[in-house]
Amino acid sequence: MTVRRAASGAPVLEARSISFAYGAEPVLEDVSFAIEPGEFVALVGPNGSGKSTLLRILLGLLPAASGSAVVLGGDPSSVREPWRIGYVPQRHVLSFDLPATVREVVAAGRVARRGWWRQPGAADRRAVDEALDAVGLADLRARRIRELSGGQQQRALIAKALASAPELLILDEPVAGVDAASQRRFRDSLVAAVRERGAAVLLVSHELGAVAEDLDRVIVLRRRVLFDGTPRTLAETGVSLGVHAGDLPLWLEGLR
Repeated sequence: MTVRRAASGAPVLEARSISFAYGAEPVLEDVSFAIEPGEFVALVGPNGSGKSTLLRILLGLLPAASGSAVVLGGDPSSVREPWRIGYVPQRHVLSFDLPATVREVVAAGRVARRGWWRQPGAADRRAVDEALDAVGLADLRARRIRELSGGQQQRALIAKALASAPELLILDEPVAGVDAASQRRFRDSLVAAVRERGAAVLLVSHELGAVAEDLDRVIVLRRRVLFDGTPRTLAETGVSLGVHAGDLPLWLEGLR
């Protein structure tokens, strides 16, 4: 599958001194970072750290109070080819009444790229098959999506995002509550997106154990950026991305 890259040397996503407040309560303060083509980056922070607000700004759903977000070289709310950005929202169980098959759900990811008025062609069918293979659901393509486990449904949504061959894949808490086996398959699908397809990935998650060894960078957010560097550098400070107490890694609980 051919992946269209952003201009050579240009980040696919930038946060430029972003600040935001709800009333008098500051949520984000001077947040800056950039993600290059093909990078696998995790954004982490405790509940209330500003992750969700920052994600909405980066997706063009909320204006920053000051600073700006740049996605694929422009304003995120006016990307001309939305298929270039793949987005997987927080995990949710799909409707029990949804009659679509796994393949049909994944094929929906091609519509923005192809145009709703055009019939699927050979390239569309090939892209869907490759996306299903990438997330390990090829054998379940004919199953009804409602018959899949929660982890399998989440992988189907990742495949839907991959089917359009995005340059940037953004995932919001995709494995919360997912079993260990599904987390391993989730890891494989993201590695396929980054290493094999050339997409940049921004993973917003508390659960990094499954992908810790594959990440290029970890950005730690608590209103402002507290750390932006490699997992190895973070580990050298005594941090383990896989050690948890309750629903948060131990090191996130003590952030100040």
